[in-house]
Amino acid sequence: MTEKCTHVAIVGRPNVGKSTLLNRIVGEKISITSHKPQTTRHRILGIKTTDNVQMIYIDTPGMQRQPEQALHKYMNRLVSQIVNDVDVIVFVVEAMNFNEGDAKVVSRLQHSDVPIILAINKVDVVTDKKQLLPYIEDIQKQLNFCHIIPLSARKNKGVDALEKVIAKLAPEKEHEYAEDDITDRSLRFSVSEIIREKLTRYLNAELPYALSVQIEVFKEKKNSVEIQALIIVNKASQKKIIIGKQGQMLKDVGTKAREDIEKILGKNVFLKLWVKVQDGWANDERHLRELGYDVDDE
Repeated sequence: MTEKCTHVAIVGRPNVGKSTLLNRIVGEKISITSHKPQTTRHRILGIKTTDNVQMIYIDTPGMQRQPEQALHKYMNRLVSQIVNDVDVIVFVVEAMNFNEGDAKVVSRLQHSDVPIILAINKVDVVTDKKQLLPYIEDIQKQLNFCHIIPLSARKNKGVDALEKVIAKLAPEKEHEYAEDDITDRSLRFSVSEIIREKLTRYLNAELPYALSVQIEVFKEKKNSVEIQALIIVNKASQKKIIIGKQGQMLKDVGTKAREDIEKILGKNVFLKLWVKVQDGWANDERHLRELGYDVDDE
């Protein structure tokens, strides 16, 4: 059979379930998830090869409505770069909840010349499905979608239908990755993201936006891995919150992160977490480069 290969951007405002959808499609947790904004900050690549079709998915950060910091500008620029360099766009919205954030994404996609699929996520929480019809009609007026697919990434409903549509749109092209590859990200990156996910889930509403994670030590042995990670925050008060009373918060985060890391690596993990104050790191392009953000890309 002739090989087919396609690049697919998954776009949308924060918290519509883009990362959950990517993880569901690939069948592995390669992009961290949380109900809080700014969880995804990097370009996350997920690869799925079925028979002769290889689909390369790019999970994008949620579009920031008022980008002020260098980090936010980087995230919006990253989305723009990605949608300009793919074969298909999957625009993810939340069922019955279209807001200004979604409208900003629409304005960015209006001049795109590639097929755009509207994926209406979280339909499982809509009790009266008839309410979806006028909701869909309103969105249809804003963009020319090639397909509209209601789905639930969390419940795995409608995801197969989305994949079938994408496969049909895939051009004839040689595969770019091995059949069993699921991402292009390194283990160090995956580990840092897992730690950040646990911090995001454990901490209060504001603090997750003010932190980043950097892997300082990653030593693999035959049956174990030693990992030391640096958690970077803006203020001393934030450091105190992360450490918690008698170090309990940091201990809980480390335990949960270690459990997930061991599942990925298949080895015993010895994880040590440190917290460092670096005022204004999210608005410092030099520091963002050190943390792996390609802020120089145009």
